[in-house]
Amino acid sequence: MNAQVISSEPKEISLSITETDIGILYIIQHELLKESNIDFAGVIVKHPLTNECWMKINSNSKPMQEIKKATDSALKMANDFKQLFNSKIKVN
Repeated sequence: MNAQVISSEPKEISLSITETDIGILYIIQHELLKESNIDFAGVIVKHPLTNECWMKINSNSKPMQEIKKATDSALKMANDFKQLFNSKIKVN
């Protein structure tokens, strides 16, 4: 996954993200939208042939810190799911 800042302002950031699946970005978007200080979080596929996604976040605080917090939350949720899955499923 590669990310590049397209534009950055104190309360808004736009990112170009390549070499990823949009499903991962939807999970991060979902975590962002849970926060009350996020005004907008959106993800689009710029063009299906280029595998480039754009993400835009408007926040009442620093958007890069919000992305980090949402990503950490998504990773924790995925790890919790992995532990649950491994505890319930026995592989022979």
